[in-house]
Amino acid sequence: MYVPNYFKNENLEEVKSFLIENSFGILINQTNGKLTGTHIPMALDIDENGEDVLVGHMSKLNPQWGNFHDNEEVLAIFNGPHTYVSSSWYEKENVPTWNYIAVHVYGKIKIIVGAELLNSLRKLVDKYEKNAETPVSVERMSTNTLKQINGIVGFSLKINEIQAAYKLSQNRNESDYHNIVDQLENGDDTLSNQVAEEMKKRMK
Repeated sequence: MYVPNYFKNENLEEVKSFLIENSFGILINQTNGKLTGTHIPMALDIDENGEDVLVGHMSKLNPQWGNFHDNEEVLAIFNGPHTYVSSSWYEKENVPTWNYIAVHVYGKIKIIVGAELLNSLRKLVDKYEKNAETPVSVERMSTNTLKQINGIVGFSLKINEIQAAYKLSQNRNESDYHNIVDQLENGDDTLSNQVAEEMKKRMK
């Protein structure tokens, strides 16, 4: 991913937090000579060697997983808040733009089965059920329900590289930056407000 220096985020801990909070992504690989993408949640985890991995699963009917063993590298894309930025908010004439956060994760993928797959499902369910009034858990699922695990393929993506773009008007002067934040804060959509919050973290 092309990321100008202004917008690179090389704070690994901050980027990891982003991946935890924005875990629904797109997994892309070469499948039978064609680029294929699947929209799925992928959980940031640590493997038995203490290395960062993304763990997820997909339907066995999805042909994408059939090429995992041939893929030298796959790509997972995660998007955060994004919004239009009007150039009318600048002191001087310029072009409008778009502010956004996006993270690309590259790595080698492998299929996981058995206890490893079950454990990944347990963590995923626990993560998303933690705020539920009556949370579901894998441990309390019936044998009949757990049989559905036979219809999925689990995977673990060993992370080789992370590229993080936090395009948040860092190239604007202080006055423009503050005005953009004010305009987005007063916007009537959630994404604009979220971008404003991210920008406020970086205010001088």
